[in-house]
Amino acid sequence: MAIFLVLCAALPLRAEIRATDLAGREVVLPAPAQRIVLGEARHLAVLGILMPDPAARVVGWREDKGLDPATLAAYRAKFPEVAQIAAVGAGNRQISVEQVITLAPDLVLLSLMDAKDPQMAMPLQQLEAAGIPVAFVDFFTRPLEHTLPSLRLMARLTGTEPRAEEFAAFYSAHMAPIAARLAAAQAAAPRVFVHVHSAPVNCCATVGPGVFDDFVAAAGGHNIGRETVPGVMGNVGLENLLAADPDVYLATGGAHMAARGGFVVGVGAAPETAQASFRALVSAPGLADLRAVRDGQAYGIWHLFNDFPAHVALVEYLARAFHPDLFADLEPDATMAEFERRFSPVPLSGTWWVK
Repeated sequence: MAIFLVLCAALPLRAEIRATDLAGREVVLPAPAQRIVLGEARHLAVLGILMPDPAARVVGWREDKGLDPATLAAYRAKFPEVAQIAAVGAGNRQISVEQVITLAPDLVLLSLMDAKDPQMAMPLQQLEAAGIPVAFVDFFTRPLEHTLPSLRLMARLTGTEPRAEEFAAFYSAHMAPIAARLAAAQAAAPRVFVHVHSAPVNCCATVGPGVFDDFVAAAGGHNIGRETVPGVMGNVGLENLLAADPDVYLATGGAHMAARGGFVVGVGAAPETAQASFRALVSAPGLADLRAVRDGQAYGIWHLFNDFPAHVALVEYLARAFHPDLFADLEPDATMAEFERRFSPVPLSGTWWVK
């Protein structure tokens, strides 16, 4: 018995994990999370930055914000267990607490938007009453400020801190020089119109503060949606857009726009497909009359950079587009390829931007 007690005393005790989430709440886990429910299905790819087989730890997800079809197909091909991930909710940020409890998770990862959503108040109380830890992350509303803290939080809760620090070094090495060079040059910021979910008809959805506004600002531009859209998203009529006369027209698109005859770009999109759909977009009546389009200052980008840390490559692309003389040396395609090689467990080949 004495020998047994001595041996037990010599073993290190596994301390519980304590962390503060993006809503300022303390999250306590007895050990690194092994059974995770995702509030955003697309955050499977964020977990992929931290671990070689993220699907092995995800038991449920809300399908409201899913992976794009090509990325989901890549994960299913490499990780068959993706097919076993249970749906715990769908549109309008709804979540089934009963289904979550049935899955017996040791962590639920939700978006910071959930923390501010009144309809989530009751589900959150029910999860707390069930003793299921919840942590809020944010790669969407304030991506430049919250990406690294969110990734480090996820790493802390999953026991993958070294990978988070590896990514943080990569991220900072690409982002910091852009900020420093812009500050030193004090170059004038071009006025940018961001046309989200772009199609040749029903112009034009755009963004206010946050999300793409952050990317435009980090690249040395000024999002004119800040002047007209008080929230994250809003609409600007075509006549008002023509009157605003932006210096740069920036369209976002993805596979989801194919059914609407819009701009198709992103994972799995062939360059010729992306280019053809972008040409059709900027040739549409009204959009073709924009000075930015006529002057060759029209660009198209993948919309799903908006909730994914790979936006580091997008900021490089935009910086070079807005300030070509200042950032002629940047290679965003190489940065995206490095991200895929080092921080994605599945291939992410596709077309990310066109001009």
